[in-house]
Amino acid sequence: MRRVLRAGVVLLLLIFVAGIVVYFYPFQLAEQAVRFHLWRSGVESKYIDAGGYRMHYFEARPKGAEGTPLLLVHGLGARGEDWAAMIPPLTAAGFHVYVPDLPGYGRSSRPDASYSITMEETAVVQFMQAAHLKRADVGGWSMGGWIVLKLALDHPALVNRLVVYDSAGIYFPATFDSDLFTPLDVAGVRRLADMLNPKPVNMPDFAARAALRKLKKNAWVIRRSMEAMTNGSDLLDFRLNNMQPPTLVVWGAQDELIPLSVGETMYRDIPHSVLNVMEGCGHLAPATCSKPVVRSTVDFLKAEPPMQGGEKIFPDEP
Repeated sequence: MRRVLRAGVVLLLLIFVAGIVVYFYPFQLAEQAVRFHLWRSGVESKYIDAGGYRMHYFEARPKGAEGTPLLLVHGLGARGEDWAAMIPPLTAAGFHVYVPDLPGYGRSSRPDASYSITMEETAVVQFMQAAHLKRADVGGWSMGGWIVLKLALDHPALVNRLVVYDSAGIYFPATFDSDLFTPLDVAGVRRLADMLNPKPVNMPDFAARAALRKLKKNAWVIRRSMEAMTNGSDLLDFRLNNMQPPTLVVWGAQDELIPLSVGETMYRDIPHSVLNVMEGCGHLAPATCSKPVVRSTVDFLKAEPPMQGGEKIFPDEP
């Protein structure tokens, strides 16, 4: 009987401790779950020294083959794990996938630097050199799209084909303030969540407070990135017509952060580009609508000869 009581007490204590951990660290637990999923899928977590930065990255190659190199670059306030829904299916489709954490983000180093688009572009070039990637298909999401657009314009020999997802990079009248990404309270966290997802989940107060704590840790990097982006020096409005690599523009039809009209402008300005619109999806389309986004990406990257021009709407999939 005493053993049963002891076991019951231990179980209650474990449940209590687990509840405390979930209450105070829900996002850390979710992140660990994502990393475990990637590990189970054969995705390796690595570090590399590139241009003076220590950069963390994920690498995944198809079984029994080297695969076509594909580099994916995340957006503002993000990290490599944000591509988790796309890495395994892209690898299964025959791509050798590289997903770095940009300097200032994820598990990469956080130097005292400007965190401008030019700085991050240089870091991507240095990463490719360190990883011996002489040429690759390249994709970028949001701020990452801006980075890879500039990369393809400045270093076209490095980019085979280009894919941008709900990308920044050209001027548009923003409907939000720059402090949207560094909220100071729970209400600010909810505003950010609503802006990113057209179908937001009702976030409990404890989860919103946990998100606020997490966002505050990297707020100084995000502020510097925003200051550098909003000064206009790296805008690409009058350069996109010089794009050489075949380019796919992927957009969530319900993106409230960077509206579809921006994607349509990019499509018009980039020669022979292709526009694929993800119906029912918002700014987080590569995560929340990964199935049609992956299908769209693979179709474009594998097309021979390369796709040139045209628009297509992909319905949202569960």
